[in-house]
Amino acid sequence: MAADPPRDARPDAAEARGLRMVPVLLGLTVVSGIIDAVSYLGLHHVFTANMTGNVVVLGFAAAGAPGFSVSHTATSLACFQLGALAGGRVAVRYGGRSRRSWARVTFAVEAALVGASAAVAFAAPGATGTAYTLIALTALAMGLRNATVVKLGVPDLTTTVLTRTLADLAADSRAAGGTGMGSVRRAASVVAMLAGAALGAWLVVRRDLGTPLLIAALAAGVLAAVTSGRE
Repeated sequence: MAADPPRDARPDAAEARGLRMVPVLLGLTVVSGIIDAVSYLGLHHVFTANMTGNVVVLGFAAAGAPGFSVSHTATSLACFQLGALAGGRVAVRYGGRSRRSWARVTFAVEAALVGASAAVAFAAPGATGTAYTLIALTALAMGLRNATVVKLGVPDLTTTVLTRTLADLAADSRAAGGTGMGSVRRAASVVAMLAGAALGAWLVVRRDLGTPLLIAALAAGVLAAVTSGRE
């Protein structure tokens, strides 16, 4: 009778190595807050992670509200969709294989795209077209990641939007007659987004656009390297 393979040789052993996906996704939620702080405060009041807000912003711009741009907002929406399309294609390729490999590939590409945007922000801070380039790169990254997170299906962690999270946090609470299940994870997601937005805003106001983008890229890269396939 053949002996069992060494523990580390079993497929689930490799899948379990690294940081669980829940803290990784919370870390990426912080990154989302940083990205939206950069885009909204530094790139013509556009969101590149939160597309719900972006649709509203597009409406403001279309109505002629001052400080908003149809072309910048439309660029963000289009590039986000392209990123999400790519994320869907990656899900088709990796969805039946290792979650760990799948997550690492997409989060690493996100880090590379955000890193490229940081390089552009440092190299050509006031050049014509820089804003469009930063919007395009960060929206592509966020679309790719958002599609991946949706396909991974980790409950209560979208990493980019909080409307449903906040509603579920209240509706499922004990005060509302619910069980309170998931409250810690949902509250942590809100805190993570708030922390990222505060950090990003502080850096944009006091330094530049490149620094928060570089921090976001490094954080996404580290999280890509350490994530496992388990929740």
